[in-house]
Amino acid sequence: MLEYRIAASILSADFARLGEEVRAVVAAGADLIHFDVMDNHYVPNLTIGPLVCAALKPHASVPVDVHLMVKPVDRIVPDFAKAGASIISFHPEASEHVDRTVALIHEVGCKAGLVFNPATPLDWLDHTLGALDLVLIMSVNPGFGGQSFIPGALRKLAAARSRIDALFARTGRKILLEIDGGVKVENIAEIARAGADTFVAGSAIFGAPDYAGTIGRMRAALASVG
Repeated sequence: MLEYRIAASILSADFARLGEEVRAVVAAGADLIHFDVMDNHYVPNLTIGPLVCAALKPHASVPVDVHLMVKPVDRIVPDFAKAGASIISFHPEASEHVDRTVALIHEVGCKAGLVFNPATPLDWLDHTLGALDLVLIMSVNPGFGGQSFIPGALRKLAAARSRIDALFARTGRKILLEIDGGVKVENIAEIARAGADTFVAGSAIFGAPDYAGTIGRMRAALASVG
């Protein structure tokens, strides 16, 4: 039986009061703070960097899950480790040497994740899965919050879950399977049935008047999956 985690994406939070928003969503029951880093190069948007991560870390009593949508990757990894990241994920297309980047993330004391865009095949996992701590499936094209869920992500989730379970059966290695994009109360159970155990939710949480109520409804939907 999977242990489900809710990762609140602060991309949809009120940036004028980020510290307060982080404290509020943790108090509401979020298991992770999802920190989206965009560089206006790899993706067409510009968001936040290590200084903001470091400023928010004292407000986050849960792990900070950093999603790097930047190119190149390696230069910025140590900065986020120092800023308090627990998990650092990146896109294989953004690294010249994927295995080296995974190793670097581990060297600086963080868990490493690999991120797959909607049109990126899972073939990268043939050579990396045994070294990963997290696989992140994008159910929207990266760059902006508030997008609609792409249904084809469910098939990719199921394929990734099969690979992760097979590795666990052989080695006992536990790897999180995260989904990001368009996750909401109404579809989270279907996404869980496809194999996800970690759910990034931004506008679904921060766009609601009651963070705890929304997260509670998500957990109730997940409980129906088993």
